[in-house]
Amino acid sequence: MSADVSRAGIVARARSIFDSGAYLARLSELVAVPTESQMPNRRSDLHRYCADVLGPMVTAIGFTVQVLDNPAQGRGPVMLASRIEGADLPTVLIYGHGDVVRGMPERWKRGLDPWRVSVDGDRIYGRGTVDNKGQHLVAIDALRALICAQGQLGFNAKILVETGEEVGSPGLRDVLRQHRELCAADVFIGQAAHCAGLAICKNQ
Repeated sequence: MSADVSRAGIVARARSIFDSGAYLARLSELVAVPTESQMPNRRSDLHRYCADVLGPMVTAIGFTVQVLDNPAQGRGPVMLASRIEGADLPTVLIYGHGDVVRGMPERWKRGLDPWRVSVDGDRIYGRGTVDNKGQHLVAIDALRALICAQGQLGFNAKILVETGEEVGSPGLRDVLRQHRELCAADVFIGQAAHCAGLAICKNQ
């Protein structure tokens, strides 16, 4: 294995994505969309997050994106992005959620805005920088680093991002049932507290 595609080389490439400012630039685009799933007037923002903001970030690294309608009336969609490199390869499913708790700008310290990323020393402020936009962007940029280093993943990958976790994931189980084959995977990566409904993705 050459130095560039060694584990250390790929980790170094992933670090460079952050150090270059590219990660924060993409995170800023995600945070700027006010994806408050508790607010009925934000439904169009939930769709825009999947179709127009996050979607192009993953198509840029070779994923095909589908925005799946939510069967729960009035609820936001689910984005499913897939990169299939071979029928005989294992498939990894990565979960995230694009919605956030209410912005409540009046409760933020002076100079901070829930829909704008701000950096203060080693702290990054903005709604979703941790829960959960920053987290699924870390996973996406890890895939980006691997693809850049070796030209491929070496496995199949799917990224599922829902937009209703903060209100109990309404409709998610039905989306998974309706699209069982699209969501099927061998390995699942996600936060356990958010993922009870995803067990039906495999062998059920």
